[in-house]
Amino acid sequence: MKTKVSGRKNWKVFLVSLAVVLMQTGLVFAQQVRVVASWPALADITKQIGKELVSVDSLATGVEDPHGVPMKPSFVPRLNRADALVLIGLDDELSWLPALLEVASNPKILPGQSGYIDCSVGIPVAEPPTRLDRAEGDLHPKGNPHYLLDPVYTKIVAQNIAAGLSRNFPQHQAAFEKNLKAYTTELDSWIARWEKMTAPLKGVKFVEYHQEWVYFANRYGLKRVGAVELKPGIEPTPNHIVDLVQRIKQEKAQVLLYGAQNPRVPQQLANETGIKVLRLYSSSGGRPETDSYIKWIDYTVRTLVQAAS
Repeated sequence: MKTKVSGRKNWKVFLVSLAVVLMQTGLVFAQQVRVVASWPALADITKQIGKELVSVDSLATGVEDPHGVPMKPSFVPRLNRADALVLIGLDDELSWLPALLEVASNPKILPGQSGYIDCSVGIPVAEPPTRLDRAEGDLHPKGNPHYLLDPVYTKIVAQNIAAGLSRNFPQHQAAFEKNLKAYTTELDSWIARWEKMTAPLKGVKFVEYHQEWVYFANRYGLKRVGAVELKPGIEPTPNHIVDLVQRIKQEKAQVLLYGAQNPRVPQQLANETGIKVLRLYSSSGGRPETDSYIKWIDYTVRTLVQAAS
């Protein structure tokens, strides 16, 4: 008899405990900060800092043209409900994001507001412009926005995200700062590993389709021979292709890098010069095995080292 009574008490204790846990879990999810990121790499970094306190949604998937993400109707309600927006900045998203923000009617995440988290703040911008406009279609009017390809600069990105989340949700600042420290420590470990792995890349000559590899090249010592595009976003002329073929041969360039672009021109250059062609996307998510920022950079490093060997 005592055993049955004791058993019932144990079950009551278990059920009460379970109810408390479920209530707490529900409370956490109910209070989650809704964050929208422009790119998967930013979404992953935001999740590493926010952990269970945030829900993060990426608009792009990682396979799109970095300056031309197709605008989908489903983006609008996601932006409308967002507590914060995390973006590359430097006008990287200018061709598609501002129009969506206007329709979304969410003042919290507009430029200049607290929910607008520009990750380019504090980044030493490469290829600064000589004129501040989009003359002749140049897609890099404020300098090169592809700084995520330098993992050292990504520590600045993580700091910007943590600061932005703390600014909007100061009650969670301690948690954000703790998670930032842990993520930075993990990133530092990988950075040291990548520094050793990329030793064979020093001096390797490459051609890029779009001008997005300057940060990676500067960090790891690669030498840029040229670009397929005349300017960022401007497709090549036949004369430019002829000149590029000659340059590839003269400089003995080893690798041509492209991402979301049409493979026709890269394949043409490979046929005429023998250069190796690699498709490497400019964000995580472009391939199944690159579903986090660290996995993306690691895949990029390994692929390039293998191609250069």
